[in-house]
Amino acid sequence: MAGWTGAALSALNPLRTLWLALAAAFLLALLLQLAPGRLLPSCALFQDLLRYGKTKQSGPQRPAVCRAFDVPKRYFSHFYVISVLWNGYLLWLLSQSLFLGVPFPNWLRALLRTLGATQFRALGMESKASQMLVGELALSAFLVLVFLWVHSLRRLFECFCISIFSNAAIHIVQYCFGLVYYVLVGLTVLSQVPMDDKNVYVLGRNLLKQARWFHILGMMMFFWSSAHQYKCHVILSNLRRNKKGVIIHCQHRIPFGDWFEYVSSANYLAELMIYISMAVTFGFYNLTWWLVVMYVFFSQALSAFFNHKFYRSTFVSYPKHRKAFLPFLF
Repeated sequence: MAGWTGAALSALNPLRTLWLALAAAFLLALLLQLAPGRLLPSCALFQDLLRYGKTKQSGPQRPAVCRAFDVPKRYFSHFYVISVLWNGYLLWLLSQSLFLGVPFPNWLRALLRTLGATQFRALGMESKASQMLVGELALSAFLVLVFLWVHSLRRLFECFCISIFSNAAIHIVQYCFGLVYYVLVGLTVLSQVPMDDKNVYVLGRNLLKQARWFHILGMMMFFWSSAHQYKCHVILSNLRRNKKGVIIHCQHRIPFGDWFEYVSSANYLAELMIYISMAVTFGFYNLTWWLVVMYVFFSQALSAFFNHKFYRSTFVSYPKHRKAFLPFLF
């Protein structure tokens, strides 16, 4: 089993290659922003594809050709509509397979194999220890897909009932990427479910028997970081409401409270913690998901850097002790 695990972790399948490439691209973009100004690419499109919302408005002068591809930032809600529907569908298929033994549709099995789905035929399933490990991985993937669906459902609720969007914009490329992202991340989770040519590993009634300490820890971390993100979004929303909850403006103000006391983009930090909680749920050792976490880290850090720069340049009284993304560090 140890040999198989080492081989599986070292394999660079299509999914891992994609997430690694995305993480590397955003790391490079972040490093270019941190570099001296003369090293930054002067291409307006490059800057336009990195910024969104208020940071797009406060960035370099945007040529008309860039503004022609703007879509409203409030279209963020479309990402979560897609995620709730698509990942809810995947969750339903996975539940049918894990607990009732219903095989995945042929098209989905073929797609997962192409992406590099986990195979358990080579595990030597005659070993009881191997069966336990495969059961743990199956339960981990199920829980993470539940977390992803719950997260998307909460964010969709916040988009419609909590958040107050201004007339800020995102680029059409960013919008299309966001739509594809939640489809891809759901497939990434599903590809971690142990399966052979036709079926996934069936948990049946052994759900609780497969539960381990990292499942409990990951669940606690997920709800803890989700609660903080919700609170941060409420804080941002209240900056545009009066004491009676009525929307009075769409201007930007300095947020205070919760993790905003430490970083400018507390909601982005909470997003990172949510994805780390899923890595914990996978038992800490799932390389594919850690590559997803790397992508989330660098993409959120880049956005947080722009946010921090916006706040410091806009508000003279902005707290000097706050960092952009990581408390006391960055």
